[in-house]
Amino acid sequence: MLSTFLNIFRIPELRNKLAFTFGMLAIYRIGYYVPMPGVDQVTMLAGRTRTGGGLDSLINTFELFTGGNLSQSTIFGLGIMPYISASIIFQILVTVIPVFEKLQQEGESGRRKIMEYTRYATVGLCLINAMVWMKYLAGSNFIYPVFTGSWIGLSFNYMVMSLLMLTTGTMFLMWLGEQIDEYGIGNGVSLIIMAGIVARIPNAVLYVVSNLNIRGSAGAGQMDVPKILFLIVMFVAVVAGAILITQGQRRIPIQQAKQTRGRRVYGGQRHYLPLRVNHGGVMPIIFASSMLIFPGVIFGAIRNLWDNSLWRFLQESFHSGNYLYTMSEIAAIYFFAYFWTTVQFRPKEMANNLRDYGSFIPGLRPGKRTADYLEKVMGRITYVGAGFLALIAIIPNLVATSLQIPFIVSAFLGGTGLLITVSVTLDMVQRIEANLIMRNYKGFLGGDGMIKGAYT
Repeated sequence: MLSTFLNIFRIPELRNKLAFTFGMLAIYRIGYYVPMPGVDQVTMLAGRTRTGGGLDSLINTFELFTGGNLSQSTIFGLGIMPYISASIIFQILVTVIPVFEKLQQEGESGRRKIMEYTRYATVGLCLINAMVWMKYLAGSNFIYPVFTGSWIGLSFNYMVMSLLMLTTGTMFLMWLGEQIDEYGIGNGVSLIIMAGIVARIPNAVLYVVSNLNIRGSAGAGQMDVPKILFLIVMFVAVVAGAILITQGQRRIPIQQAKQTRGRRVYGGQRHYLPLRVNHGGVMPIIFASSMLIFPGVIFGAIRNLWDNSLWRFLQESFHSGNYLYTMSEIAAIYFFAYFWTTVQFRPKEMANNLRDYGSFIPGLRPGKRTADYLEKVMGRITYVGAGFLALIAIIPNLVATSLQIPFIVSAFLGGTGLLITVSVTLDMVQRIEANLIMRNYKGFLGGDGMIKGAYT
């Protein structure tokens, strides 16, 4: 293993790519600690409280993509979230609007045009998010009085400066991600998100060390030896399961038709069509967390107008860890898993491509029967993938509730952050291994071939 790591640094091109990638990530982390002018960071840190409801779940998702937490406001306060939202919007528009679908089919030029529209949409989303964020800061009295005014609680000049600063910060992060894509190694946007997630590990470790209680039984918030051993075993098991399901595939056998040209026969080879078990990735969890903000807010508003036992029960039930909230989250994850698969997976187009290239699934006619079979298989494996996503999503809340430990520790036992970290790390390892094997070095794990990375 040590010699394999040394091989990475023996290749000048790979070494320079890694250095450039880590340099860009270091710039991102430095900018994360540059505070917004005019914001009282001390008061904001002291006034940040959590309720555990749907809003808290949405805040956790937002913090995940901004790379930190909402206890402080920095120039990178919006993170990369507006760009990701714009990308998701255009991914959906490509499948439902014929104009964007034609652009997608034009090849590289069409994808560049869609990327241009995505950047414009990112600017618009940044301005909207920044305005909402600054209004929240002004309403919570986190802005120094000298910068307050009549325009939604802030002076006009300070509001314009804040909007430009937050928007520029997100656009700069988007530019950093594109530079990593071009000159570094790995997916730039995904690496920026992962850097924000990994940066939380020292805080979780410090909490465990500072609240360690070896001699007696651990109380609420304290960590004893059984708890620590359970967390370690649980972490290893969840990471192994995440790797298994992320790389898991259902391989559909594909037979290429034989063609006779002169005296030679071409084709007849056997291939496989890989269908991912977790086709939706982390999107179903993100959509489900965003949707579950509304029941708690709605029932809370109704309770303020008409307070009785029913509305009080419903509002309290939609808090993280409660039975009704957990079951609703599982149902929402299943719904959005099938929704995202329906949007992204196109069995008819895939069946037509197989027919055009002279390939077919043994025992099935090309065309409609092939498309129906692919849709049926994808529906079955999506059920398994959605079940895994639901399990991963509820583990942190269940562990935090049952063991009485904060979410900062249990968050590493599942959820969106773990899936993103696992998928980005696997992609990074496979890219490095491809560079090593291409130059006649052994693979990243010491083997002669690339990481298989797929399970049937």
